[in-house]
Amino acid sequence: MSEDIHIKQSIVVRSRPDVLYRLALEPKRRVRWDPNLVQAEYEGGEGRLTNNARVRFKFSRRLLGLSFVAKYGQLQAPLRGGWESVRNVGPLEKLTQGWTFKAMPGGTEVTLTLNGRVRYRWILKPLERMLHNLVMTTLVELQRQVDAQGAQLVEDMGREMQRKQKENQQAAKAAAKAARRRK
Repeated sequence: MSEDIHIKQSIVVRSRPDVLYRLALEPKRRVRWDPNLVQAEYEGGEGRLTNNARVRFKFSRRLLGLSFVAKYGQLQAPLRGGWESVRNVGPLEKLTQGWTFKAMPGGTEVTLTLNGRVRYRWILKPLERMLHNLVMTTLVELQRQVDAQGAQLVEDMGREMQRKQKENQQAAKAAAKAARRRK
């Protein structure tokens, strides 16, 4: 008898919905930042992010290294999108992932929903825990990916301010030294 798994988590990310939409749903971009995926590419070579586009995913080893084909659906840029598996994914009869991006002051509320149907009841709890970890790490890494760009900018600005402050202190010191010599 099959059992269902439903996981839904939200996080607020300081970025625009269109940027997050592309990061989360475009396979080539997603595989760069998501540690849960080892491979993500359109089936049949070149493809585009459209409804019914097929993508081949491969999870990392800690997610059993499962490989599967998914079909995109419900794409409505930049508000929502998702995919569902075409066939079984290991012990899962079906696996679906849905993203929603809700613009709000100061960023975007990102909601990731993962639904699965487990074929065997005995593997329900460990698989549910594994999928819950997948959802949380994916959301945290998405936020980290977006913040990394902003953090680098802030870090560069901080270094520049530090350098200017040091130059001003040295100039003030030299001016004070010159003023003492004149006396």
